[in-house]
Amino acid sequence: MNAPGYIVLQNVRKSFGTKLVLDGVNLSVPKGRSLVVIGGSGTGKSVMIKCILGLLRPDTGSILIGGEETVRLKGAERGRVLARTGMLFQGSALFDSLPVWQNVAFGLMQGKRMERQQARKIAIAKLAQVGLSAEVGQLYPAELSGGMQKRVALARAIAADPEIIFFDEPTTGLDPIMADVINGLIVDCVKRLGATTISITHDMASARKIADDIAMIHKGRILWQGPAARIDNSGNAHVEQFIHGSAKGPIQMEVLKG
Repeated sequence: MNAPGYIVLQNVRKSFGTKLVLDGVNLSVPKGRSLVVIGGSGTGKSVMIKCILGLLRPDTGSILIGGEETVRLKGAERGRVLARTGMLFQGSALFDSLPVWQNVAFGLMQGKRMERQQARKIAIAKLAQVGLSAEVGQLYPAELSGGMQKRVALARAIAADPEIIFFDEPTTGLDPIMADVINGLIVDCVKRLGATTISITHDMASARKIADDIAMIHKGRILWQGPAARIDNSGNAHVEQFIHGSAKGPIQMEVLKG
């Protein structure tokens, strides 16, 4: 990729006690591009996202967003950066006690102090963008299927028209058909907003559909990054093993050594 990075990680390291989780992550996401980070469980994907969001502080390294160093931002300065972002959490993470429209509008009312009726109007419009009616807005999360809950979570992620969106395992727990529907909605919503996005997943069908670019993380390091169209010809043995779901290869060998 020759375009300059809008989100740039340089030598980001993060440990918990003696456990090294991120071991010098280097990553660059150009503005308006969709990057999918693939890798197995426990490879550092979620910790990386939390570091970018500021939920965790790296031990060392730099995280630039729009050219601004964000690692040591606190309080209102951190809030200013977060106000430009949206997030679709693994498992949707909806508030059970709130009706759907209030879930979607939560950030608008709590974070941006938007008036209730205006926030509701936006929430209903965002629900429509993910294929849900205004009537669904009156229901509670427990009354929805898993696929509908994921749509609500997507509507919440795009409610404030964010510049940056993070997707954490967006198709976990969904059957293949519903997963494809969600992937399609993600692509449509991201294109509509022109957002810069980072998704983390181990679902290659999802990665292939929503990614402009793909990076693979293993043992806290980015082993390969390139256009999604090149993933099948990466020339990297770890990537080849992962995308084909093979039990044989360098990843399994390293596990066996442990």
